[in-house]
Amino acid sequence: MKTIGIIGGMSWESTTTYYQLINQEIKKRLGGLHSAKIILVSVDFHEIEQCQSSGDWERAGEILAQAAQSLQKAGADFIVIATNTMHKVVPIIEKKIQCPVLHIVDATANVLKNSHINRIALLGTSYTMKQDFYKDRLLSNGIEVIIPSDDKIELINNIIYNELCVGINLDSSRKEFVHIIENLANNGAQAVILGCTEIGLLITNKDTKLPVFDTTKIHAIAAVDYALS
Repeated sequence: MKTIGIIGGMSWESTTTYYQLINQEIKKRLGGLHSAKIILVSVDFHEIEQCQSSGDWERAGEILAQAAQSLQKAGADFIVIATNTMHKVVPIIEKKIQCPVLHIVDATANVLKNSHINRIALLGTSYTMKQDFYKDRLLSNGIEVIIPSDDKIELINNIIYNELCVGINLDSSRKEFVHIIENLANNGAQAVILGCTEIGLLITNKDTKLPVFDTTKIHAIAAVDYALS
């Protein structure tokens, strides 16, 4: 079994989900008392969010690269970044380490293609929905991306940072998400990507008729696949 290096804390709410899902999947596949070999470095999300809001992605990338270097030195065979948005700085991280980074978009695209989905709705932080680093990687895999209107993007972003990242799950916010997903379905989306690792704490397949692809679950299972390969 390979050792999984996780860069977490962005937010810690979803990092705990990664840890749980990975270990559950290892137990499911190997049985008995098996658990995953994991090394975790958890960063201070406040510092990362300050970099995001100020547009200092270079500094954010350096912080995560240092975390990745620590994981590599500690014996991690590959790196999992437990957040969607910060995959924007993967190129910075990859320059600083030798072990591979298991990219969340690649893992998600593989699942979508296997499900014959080629037109999806993307929900995430405003950075993930508006900037090209995420959408372009999906497009390169032949997957067309639909995003909400600007006012809905702002609403989603506020719910993520002001509620989900601090452990607040409101039914009113769930209803807002469902309404947004329904509108995107009417615009031709075949499925919806929960492109923020916190959204899965609020929305599941039970909440909408549109198929839901939770990137946290997909990424965690991909990590197990790689660890056991």
